[in-house]
Formats: sequence, C-alpha cells, structure tokens
Amino acid sequence: MIRAITSALALFGFLFVSISTLANEGTIAFVGATIIDGTDAEPLEDGVLVVTEGRVRSVGPRSEVTLPAGAEVVDVSGKFIMPGLINAHGHVGATVGLNGNGGYDRANLLRQLGLYARYGVTTVNSLGGDEAAGFQLRNEQFTSGLNRARIYTAGSVVVGDSEQAIRDEVNRNADMGADFIKVRIDDNLGATQKMPRPFFEALVDQAHTRRLPVAVHLYYLDDAKFMLQANADIIAHSIRDLPVDQEFINMVTERGTCYIPTLTREVSTFVYESIPDFFEDPYFLKEVEPAIIEELSTPERMSRIAGSRSAQTYKAQLPTAMENVGTLHNAGIRVAMGTDTGPPARFQGYFEHMEMHMMVDAGMSPLNAIRSSTGVAADCIGMGDIGTLEPGKWGDFSVLTENPADDIRNSHSIESVYIAGNLVPNE
Repeated sequence: MIRAITSALALFGFLFVSISTLANEGTIAFVGATIIDGTDAEPLEDGVLVVTEGRVRSVGPRSEVTLPAGAEVVDVSGKFIMPGLINAHGHVGATVGLNGNGGYDRANLLRQLGLYARYGVTTVNSLGGDEAAGFQLRNEQFTSGLNRARIYTAGSVVVGDSEQAIRDEVNRNADMGADFIKVRIDDNLGATQKMPRPFFEALVDQAHTRRLPVAVHLYYLDDAKFMLQANADIIAHSIRDLPVDQEFINMVTERGTCYIPTLTREVSTFVYESIPDFFEDPYFLKEVEPAIIEELSTPERMSRIAGSRSAQTYKAQLPTAMENVGTLHNAGIRVAMGTDTGPPARFQGYFEHMEMHMMVDAGMSPLNAIRSSTGVAADCIGMGDIGTLEPGKWGDFSVLTENPADDIRNSHSIESVYIAGNLVPNE
C-alpha cells in the first residue's frame, strides 16, 4: 500500500490510521461519526462508513457493520459525516480573480475544481460557457483515483437568430457530449430582448430529441409557467418578480420539476456596495486573495454598485425570491442547492455554504437544506451515483467537527473532504 500511516492504535482488532495520500486502494472504514447520508433518513449516531475502491460498500450502525479484513480504519468518533455538496447550478470557466476572461484552460479549471472540493463541494453542474477542456475533465472523473470536484457540462448557452440556428447549436453541444442544454429566457431587467418563444420551443424539442434536459435561466413568474408548458426540465434561478401562485405550484408538482434558487447570485449583485460581513470570516479568508478583497472594497466600486439600478432591483426583490423558496419547499417541490458561482466575485466554495444558510433563513430546516444540497441535488441533475452515502455510490463526503443538522452554520466546521474515498489536498 502507498498510504502513509502517521498514527495508529488498536480497536476491536482493527488498525486505525491517519491517511495522507491521494490514491484510493482497497478498503477504508470511517468509524464512530454521526452520519447524515443525504436521504430522508435521520442522522445515524455512532455509524460506520466503508468505502472500497472509491465507492460506498456499506453504511450503518457500528454494531451492525462488519469491517472487511484488512480494512484501513479512520477513527471519526464524535465527528459528523455528510455527503459532498452538489452545486446544481455553478460555473467552471475562464475566471481568474476578478477577471472573467482569465483563460479557459485545463490548469485554471483544475484550480477551480480543487477550490470547490476544499470547501466540501464535490460536484459542480457547470451550466454554460463549457469548452473542450471542461468536457475532457468530465470524461476523466469516473475513477477511484479522483481527488478534485466532479464537473458536469452544458457547453454553450444556446442562442441563435432563427429556429434552425437554435437547433444547430443544440446539436453542436450534444455532439460534444453535453449533459444539459442551457438557455436564457430573461431580459436582464428590460435591458435586452428575450428569446422569442417559438425559438425556445424549438430548442426544447431539439434537446429532447437528443435526450438532453433543458436548464432555464429566468426571472419572471410568467416565463416560468411558459417554460413548464413547453416541457423544459429545470428552473435554474429564482422567480423574483412575484410570489409564486397555486397555478405554478400545481404545474411544478405535476411535472416533478426541480427549482434551483441561486440566492447568492442575487447577493453578489449588490453586497459589495459596502464591506460585507463575510470579509472577516476566517472560513472565507482561508482561500481568498487579499488583493481581491482590497479591490472589492474600494470606494469607487462600492459607490458604483450602490448607484446601479440593476443591483438595487435585485436587492429589493431578494425577499421575494427567499419567500418563494420557503413556499415551494413547504409545498413539497424539490428545491436543489445552486449558486451560479464562477463569475467574478461569486466565490466558489464559500457561496455554496452561504446558499445553504440562506435556504434555512428562507424556512428550510438545516437537515432539509443539507438534503437539498446532496441527495436532492443529485436527483435533480440526474446523476444517480453521487449525492447520498448508500452502497454502490461514489464515496464523496466531508468530515465535520460540529453538527450541521443542529445549526447549518456548522457547515463551516469541515475538517477534511474525501472524493472517491481520497483525501482532498489542502491546496
């Protein structure tokens, strides 16, 4: 074995070890934690999680799980395990610092996927702007040696000046191997023209012909109803102009559509009008470059945002977005965590935790926010081998020192992250 054993003690005849390598070989058992498995089950105290060759082999109470012979055992007594977080709407692209065109290349994408992973975000559904390097990384991730966040891809955000151009762009993305088709039916608060509805209907038809789900960027309740009538699949942003009504709830319920609020996307539009509180949060500061904070804190930038009509409109309508999250969750609609992180100043990794915190502020319980960020999110993006800690699924999870099911802000207590059973490097 290539594993470094830095400390060991005997318990029940097994060897407890500290793991410092990357490659997952054989079987690892994590013993003694309270396990939140991402399903509807209640947290399991004094649990055992066994991972073999990157996948969950068994999970259950210590008294009922037989550890395989030769298993390496990690003592996590008194700690908490939850599945890796899944961002159902993020971006992995060309951003470097506050530059949105810093280079779309393999090294930059790996940097971002490592950053996500260190925050416990083990999967990112990248909805738009994806190029060949992103598709290649997606194709490489189905291995027990993985130690960075997984990525799923949509290719370009589809646009076109005719129905045929729309269909051609859908086909181009599909031919590249896209997991989703991404489209906008929004007018940017009246600043741009919406995609004509016949074009949108052609897009949905072509995507479904290619057996791909359609994720929709929207803003207005009326557009959300239209996309449902057109049989699009995923609502990729909040409805922000109006409270959702019973007609919409009935439509979503009937179709089983998922709703991804991206509340932190709204926050990012206006929060830098002043110095945000999270600029003093050690969990944020551990990954951000000081120069970025300095630039975002300049009086000129803050004044510009404070005077921005769009920023102030998004700020004013954030309460409506949050109210809609609570209403839809209480109505039994599947709400999946998503942030739209990736563009400049939407901080990958940190904002996913903020999103969960805001979902709780919107009326969800901490445990339901965790489920929405793990098992529900996996279900919403159609990825059946991640999201929950069940036998056969990838062993993607975090170990925490405090219980996030008691207080969602304890999500900041992640001390280690594993992807396919591999310890994610600290940098």
